[in-house]
Amino acid sequence: MTTGQKAERTLAPGRALDVDALIDDPKTRIVVCCGSGGVGKTTTAAAIGLRAAERGRKVVVLTIDPARRLAQSMGIDSLDNVPRQVKTVDGSGELHAMMLDMKRTFDEIVEAHTDRERAKAILDNPFYQSLSAGFAGTQEYMAMEKLGQLRSRDEWDLIVVDTPPSRSALDFLDAPKRLGSFLDGKLIRLLMAPAKVGGRAGMKFLNVGMSMMTGALGKLLGGQLLRDVQMFVTAMDSMFGGFRKRADATYRLLQAPGTAFLVVASPERDALREAAYFVERLAADDMPLAGLVLNRVHGSGAAQLSAERALAAAENLEESGIVDQGDGKVGLRNSPENDATSENPEAQPASETPPAPEARETSEVPEPSEVPELSEASEPSEASEPSVEQLTAGLLRLHAERMQLLSREQRTRDRFTARHPEVAVAEVAALPGDVHDLAGLRAVGDRLAG
Repeated sequence: MTTGQKAERTLAPGRALDVDALIDDPKTRIVVCCGSGGVGKTTTAAAIGLRAAERGRKVVVLTIDPARRLAQSMGIDSLDNVPRQVKTVDGSGELHAMMLDMKRTFDEIVEAHTDRERAKAILDNPFYQSLSAGFAGTQEYMAMEKLGQLRSRDEWDLIVVDTPPSRSALDFLDAPKRLGSFLDGKLIRLLMAPAKVGGRAGMKFLNVGMSMMTGALGKLLGGQLLRDVQMFVTAMDSMFGGFRKRADATYRLLQAPGTAFLVVASPERDALREAAYFVERLAADDMPLAGLVLNRVHGSGAAQLSAERALAAAENLEESGIVDQGDGKVGLRNSPENDATSENPEAQPASETPPAPEARETSEVPEPSEVPELSEASEPSEASEPSVEQLTAGLLRLHAERMQLLSREQRTRDRFTARHPEVAVAEVAALPGDVHDLAGLRAVGDRLAG
């Protein structure tokens, strides 16, 4: 099978993903879009949310990506930790959007699960401020907390989650385990020991029985930081069990039948390799995978013309002596030398005195009516318009490149489907430009639905 013949096929020989059936099903309450960076996860999540809302559902889209594309495409000035309604939605549903603010989410948890005095002590603690603003893993855990909050409010029919890029998109699946390991670790238990003993006895225990340990930690962390950590752990002691419990509950929610994971990828080798990783990881964790969204798939309206035939035709047009040339002539039609030869038989043949490079480039293209009269002192114009032959050859080469791209995408897709034939696929044809408004999101949604 030739390259052109391969490219004539569509990219979806396997089982098709019915996106409309997924979002129309009232049992589907959570859709999680995951994938590597730069494949259009945010756009896909927003398009799914908009399509579901315009088909009658009450939807909230939660993005964890700090980029502002989602707000811009929905016509909202900015997104924050509070769901904001998109006003210009057609249909009977509602669409809301928000962007995770992990520090604010952490603050809300503290305020909701402690009394006012203890909450103030925690929020003012320097170690807590560093932890809540950017501690490794905090974002993923807070995403689970926010998802759990949204689901528990039962205010929306459907929650669509746009996850961070690359493999960290699945880190939120590990958040409960990492949190449990952190809270059950030796260092935390050591720092919590004074609070467990209580009061002055606790401080005596810390100052006497652990003087060597705290001295070492003080040198490593700094005395003030160590005190901040100890105060933070003491204040948070009553909340640690709640963190674990809620994280485990959200993890079970992600495994529940009402949740659907969509892996988003482009038809490129690296992106589909990451997609295969996501598929395998979700299966290992018993997460319900709905299918793969293959984004930015290219096509051609002239697939019957293969890349090989297009390149051959372009080369024929560009070869000297092929287009409108006399037999055995190497000089180009309409060149000054050929004009001289035709008007004066005694003039020197063009083959003995080849034209200058400038003349060869400019005289090769135009028709006789387009060539200006040349005086002895004039030079051929370097700004002449390309001929029909040149334009045609260029278009043929562009078509050949497109057909080669289609063939490469097909081979990459075939490798993925051979490895994971059980995964349903929805393809989104590449748009001519970027998506920056609701009309663009609707176009993506239409392509998602086939």
